[in-house]
Order: sequence, then structure tokens, then C-alpha cells
Amino acid sequence: MTATTDGDLTSGASPIYCDFCGRASADAGPMIEGKALLAAGVRPVIAHICASCAETCEGIFEKHAHKSIGLSDLPTPRELVAHLDEYIIGQERVKKTLSVAVVNHYKRVMGGEIEDPELREVEVSKSNVLLIGPTGCGKTALAQTLARRLDVPFAIGDATTLTEAGYVGEDVENLILKLVMAADYDIAAAERGIIYIDEIDKIGKTSQNVSITRDVSGEGVQQALLKLLEGTIANVPPAGGRKHPEQQYLRVDTTNILFICGGTFVGLDEIVGKRLGRKRIGFTRGAVSQDAERERDELVAQVTPEDLERFGMIPELIGRLPILATLNQLSEADLARILTEPRDALAKQYRVLFYYDGAKLEFTDDAIREIARRAKARGTGARALRSVMEGLMLDMMFELPERSPGQTYTINDQVVRGEIPLFASSTPASVPETVQG
Repeated sequence: MTATTDGDLTSGASPIYCDFCGRASADAGPMIEGKALLAAGVRPVIAHICASCAETCEGIFEKHAHKSIGLSDLPTPRELVAHLDEYIIGQERVKKTLSVAVVNHYKRVMGGEIEDPELREVEVSKSNVLLIGPTGCGKTALAQTLARRLDVPFAIGDATTLTEAGYVGEDVENLILKLVMAADYDIAAAERGIIYIDEIDKIGKTSQNVSITRDVSGEGVQQALLKLLEGTIANVPPAGGRKHPEQQYLRVDTTNILFICGGTFVGLDEIVGKRLGRKRIGFTRGAVSQDAERERDELVAQVTPEDLERFGMIPELIGRLPILATLNQLSEADLARILTEPRDALAKQYRVLFYYDGAKLEFTDDAIREIARRAKARGTGARALRSVMEGLMLDMMFELPERSPGQTYTINDQVVRGEIPLFASSTPASVPETVQG
């Protein structure tokens, strides 16, 4: 690479064009000139790049370099838990378990030379994680937040779409393809990423009895996942889909990929209770009592590999998921905190949307509790909060852009119950008192 050149059309010099974007130096400014000698006796090839393209290349290099964090950049488990606390409410034991597991995994991956001769030849095995908890309790959010903090490629796969090789559906290697795509096809970065496999309980064996038919979306998928979780060189189709002998494959080593699996495992508490000789508190379909929820959490917290095997998971897969973490059901108090405390809390999101229309939005404590109560009654965890909020705010968001700016709107429990409309009255934002309703 030589000094910069600037083709001046007014002086009669030949115009110089950027070999990346094609713009002339008169438009793009000074160019960087580089020469490449292809072979002895061959005239060197001269290439040019403008400042704009050079900045773009620098950004790409920084992006890929940022993904490869070193051991010195690795946060401590306490720092990871503190980061999770900003986004996830409750589940303190699971946060600690996940943070220790992730830090130990990346110590294993990034660890440097060991001076102690007794420890030099020791190989630290990989510890994948299995999260067990009801829907909407934060399993996926925990994995996503961890990956963002570590700045490593992260992909989510759904176990329900997977089938055994040779059958209609996705092969297990498509999970690796999603991670490669998340890493912008940087194989080295993908090999240090995290894959979250959701609905892992849906691939349990359909029956404990021997069947004459193949369980291609249950036990067959579990068997196909074994080598992937343990560590192997996976042949990944670059475009996804089925494998063909003629096509070229991406070869990805899964040894250093951390797998986090999650599932609801409906009925697992009954299996644990039966083993412990405990009878469940009876309740009907609908609102579940707090005692029943507490009992369910206590039972699932005592799950063993034998219980998972009775549920339908094969022992080989259970052995490759040595870290078990159980999540509790979210209470009304937890849901109320989720509405207001996290960085991306729903109440804060709607305050931002109102701000764009020149208005101010406030929630009373009674309104937060009423929204949490309605979400709890739906039985789908934190996901129900968005559903309740969307239904509550629909008419408000529809009318808000047409209303005069500078107003303060306060949502109380009467507005949540639909007894009075929010726009019945309002007050200018500069006035300290706000009018409820």
C-alpha cells in the first residue's frame, strides 16, 4: 500500500475510481492506492479504496474483533448477576447458577497456558444447562441477556421443529446454522457462541413402552442431539434445509458452543411428588391457589435425572445437561415489579411512546397492581403483561396523535378496569397536579 492519491480531473490526470464503491475521486475524495504482484514478471495490479469504504472496512473488523472476548474481559459471576438484575425480576438462584456455569464455560474456552505441570494436561469438560420452569417465567430472557452481556453470537432454536435425519422437518444441524448466521458467517466466532434450545421437553419419548413405529420427532431427535451437545464437527448446509451429497458444507466444531436448553415439563411435579410419596393439593382448572403454586415450585426444585427419565428424556441426553436449574412461577408482586423496574419495562416503553406524541404518561400503584392481577389470572407468566397492556392502551394510542400536546395522562385502577376512559380529562404537563382518568 502506498501513499494516498487524488486524481484531479481539472489538471488532465486520469480519473481514479474506488474499486469497492465505484465512485470517482472527484466525488469520494482522496484514495488509498495498493499494489498486488500476482506472479513474477506480471504487471502489478493497482487497486484504490476511498475513505468511506475504508471506514466501513474498519467497522467490520472492529465488529468481529469485539466478538472474540478474552479471559481478562470476562465478567465475574457477581457482575453477571448484577447485569441480569437490570432485566430479570426474581429467580435469584437461577441467575447465580447460570452466571457460574457461563463463566466457567468461557474460562475453559479462553484459558491460557497453565504453568503447574500437574494441571497442564487436565481437560475441563463442557457443562451444558437445562432450565425447567413454567411458561413466561424468564427462561429465554435469561439466556438472551447473558449473551448480550458477553457479546457473543446467540441463537434460539425450537426443538419442536426438529426431526430425525431423513424425515420431513429440520435436522439438528440447522441449530448450528442459526448460530453461524448470527455470527455473520464467522465460523470462529460461532464456535464460541451460545445456543438456546426451547421446548426441549416436547421431544420426550411418547411412551415408555416399546413401539413398532419410529419416534422421529421425539427420541430420534434426542439421539441426534447427543454428539452436538457433547462436541463434534458438524456438517452444516450453508442454506439450511435438507442435506445433499453434492453440496458443500460448513464445518463447525461444537465443542466450545454452550447449549442452554429450556422447557416447561408439564407434569414433572407429579412425577417428583409420586417419587417422594406426596399428594398434590387438588385444584380445578382456572385460577391456581398460591399454595398449589408454592408446592409445585418445591417439588420441581427436587427433580433428579431419574425423574426426567420417567418424563421421557433418554439418559444419554440427561447426562449431557449436567446443570439443572428450576425457575419458580411468577407471583402478582413479581409481575408488578416486571412492569416498572427492568430497563425495558413495559410501563417505561409506553411512557416513551407517549413522549413522542408530546404527552406524559403516569401509572398509579393501584393501576400497576390491577394490571398484574389481570396478567396473573391468564396463567402465561410475564407474556400476559404485554397482552393486557396492549388491550388497555389500544384506544389510547389510536387517539393520542390527534390530541393536543403538553398533556399529562394518569392511568389508575379505574381506567384499567374500564370504568372511566383515560381521555375523559387531562391536565397540562406543566401543572403539578394530575387528573386521574
